[in-house]
Amino acid sequence: MTTSEALSIYCIRIADNAVILAHRLSEWSGHAPILEEDIAMSNMALDFIGQAQGFYTYAGKLEGKGRTEDDFAYHRDTREYTNCFLVEQPNGDFASTMLRSFFYCSFAYLQFKALTKSKDETISGLAEKSLKEIIYHVRHSSDWMIRLGDGTDESHRRAQNAVDDLWSYTHELFDMNEVDTLLMQEGVAFELAALRSEWDLMVEEVFAKATLKKPAPGGYQSKGGIIGLHSEHLGYILAEMQALPRMYPDAKW
Repeated sequence: MTTSEALSIYCIRIADNAVILAHRLSEWSGHAPILEEDIAMSNMALDFIGQAQGFYTYAGKLEGKGRTEDDFAYHRDTREYTNCFLVEQPNGDFASTMLRSFFYCSFAYLQFKALTKSKDETISGLAEKSLKEIIYHVRHSSDWMIRLGDGTDESHRRAQNAVDDLWSYTHELFDMNEVDTLLMQEGVAFELAALRSEWDLMVEEVFAKATLKKPAPGGYQSKGGIIGLHSEHLGYILAEMQALPRMYPDAKW
């Protein structure tokens, strides 16, 4: 595997996480508990779509097969997607949606922060642009987790249930394979596992303010998404997300 091939796969992985989470957030449009939040989640979904578009575009350039961001997003099947299990999980209630965003965005913040130092100038540029958006997303989701966790008995119960349901998917965020190993040697990527302790601190700080408890270690979902294995939910997401471009192949986003 060449560096260009590995970097293309790496970019697709980042973009897949972004585009699937964007779709999940877009499902709240018109259904959020308050109008302001309806607009906020729609805007965050647009931010993730923009991130996905940038990384897909670069992946296509590196791949050299003429594929565009539309091809990556709308004309691949579930086994070709490499997103993590966390982002494809159902929205559930508002607490579950906010916690999913908090877990992923805290990770993405650390990931993009590290990638701003990548030797690949395109990657560092995409990471720097994405980082500005992710900082807001982390603050937004953190504030909501504190409000819910340290709020009423009902909101606390729902927030803790979300933690118990989604915690097992967080370990996969730090999974790596031969793609990461090659890019680390070239100074393009970095060791994801090295981010785990800092991510834990971010989570623990918010959980302390939200009076939420981390589940006991164990039972983690690991090494699935990056090799194309997914939960049953991704197929339903793609069926909805890809319906129009599959029917009209020349449609553009």
